[in-house]
Amino acid sequence: MTEDAENTGDQARLMSGVDFGRTASDYATHRASLPERFYDLLEAHGVRIAGSVAVDLGTGTGAVARSLARRGAAVTGVDPSEAMAEQARALDAEAGVSVRYVRATAEETGLPSGEAGLVIAGQAWWWFDRPRAIAEARRLLAGGGHLVICSLDWLPLPGSIPEATEGLILAANPAWTLAGGMGRHPNWLDELRGAGFGDCAVFEFDVTVPYSHEAWRGRIRASAGVAATLGEDEVARFDEAHARMLAERFPEEPMAVPHHVYAALGRG
Repeated sequence: MTEDAENTGDQARLMSGVDFGRTASDYATHRASLPERFYDLLEAHGVRIAGSVAVDLGTGTGAVARSLARRGAAVTGVDPSEAMAEQARALDAEAGVSVRYVRATAEETGLPSGEAGLVIAGQAWWWFDRPRAIAEARRLLAGGGHLVICSLDWLPLPGSIPEATEGLILAANPAWTLAGGMGRHPNWLDELRGAGFGDCAVFEFDVTVPYSHEAWRGRIRASAGVAATLGEDEVARFDEAHARMLAERFPEEPMAVPHHVYAALGRG
């Protein structure tokens, strides 16, 4: 799935009516996290995590923030949704990590200038006013710090679980425009270069994520096209149809769901 807008008009349209706070519980429980290989590759590309000051823009329920904290970073998660922050704090307590959360936007964090060694946006860049967000990231970064933009997208390959699921989302929500993407975002690299970042690089890889039927249903309820935009009755009808489809077409458990990790990074 590519939740990526190519211009400001698309971005504003995507953001209209989308509220992930309405699905915070499913988001916290069922959204897969970036695999450890992603963080290994960041470090291999010269991104310092241990001992760094990190800011996670659009942190949501804190999946990226927790992973950075586990690797020794002092992390501040930034998100406008208090419902998401509440879920993040509960998950942090379970994981035994400490993350500071600030209720703010990526475009105007209110955090001090020039203190972060790492600013990261995972599964969120498409929701921002990107010129303003990249300017804010530059303001937050200390000299030589990195901005990392990354995603973990499902792949709607022919005959796959994501392809079948996307068909159901479109039937329930014809206004949803995010189907059919293959998890690649080459414009991110152009944005980094255009904003004056140096040593820009991209890495990407495929990964298979195991999901039970229940977990995949929860993952999809937590998407922009379902519970973040539809009413409760519509979500319930969609979820029933989704459960039937999975039982009929993909009865195995756990299911192997194809995903793609994509990351663009640059040094300030």
